[in-house]
Amino acid sequence: MDDSTRVIFLPETDSTNSFLRNYRQADDERITVVWTDFQTAGRGCGTNTWESEAGKNLTLSMLLRPEGVAARDQFIVSMANALALKETLDAYTDGITIKWPNDTYWHDGKLCGTLIETTLRGSHIGSFIVGTGINVNQRVFRSDAPNPVSLCQILGHEVDREQLLRRLTDATSQYINKVEQGSWNDIRTRYRAALYRRNEVHPYRLPDGTVASLVLIDVEDDGHLLLAPPDGGGLLRFGFKEVQFCMREDDSK
Repeated sequence: MDDSTRVIFLPETDSTNSFLRNYRQADDERITVVWTDFQTAGRGCGTNTWESEAGKNLTLSMLLRPEGVAARDQFIVSMANALALKETLDAYTDGITIKWPNDTYWHDGKLCGTLIETTLRGSHIGSFIVGTGINVNQRVFRSDAPNPVSLCQILGHEVDREQLLRRLTDATSQYINKVEQGSWNDIRTRYRAALYRRNEVHPYRLPDGTVASLVLIDVEDDGHLLLAPPDGGGLLRFGFKEVQFCMREDDSK
């Protein structure tokens, strides 16, 4: 971890994302990381909440200000962040993939959830706040989430959360360097290769509420998901929240 990264620990807070919204970085801070033992108002996408047992998991947010990223290219930072998470977790276990757009899966279990908030500065990105919850040492999940899994459940033993945080922070810094250096093709290639369910037939809930068995073909540079019927036919293009992965049998009905 270099001197341009500042890490702040809060025993408890309402939301690490909210903390960073009101935070002012020092001139020499390139990445600011806030993590906590417990969020009282942590959330996932939309109205979803993120279940996390106090002191067991890694709940954090990062404030990133990559230079030279146009607003239209902002998905490159989402890809980079997802890859930093994946490659950090690859050091612990096999079977890690990226579920579009930026969740992290171990086989069919959700290991991490990420929520990204973006601000603009003219036609370019001003900042990203990347909020991430990683299931680390929680052994029992009590919410109605269909498929949570933790590193502890996978490995059979607890994991040092601070070591995991250091690895993730280092990986994120390296990927932000790639973004700023223009290594976008490499990031896109790695992201696409890591996609959950790529080239497989699975059910998806479409915008009209119907469910169809489709093949995940690709993700476009701007973040749109491309699906296709398994017997051929034209590509179907979806933006974020326009299509839903069916994760359990009830979702397919």
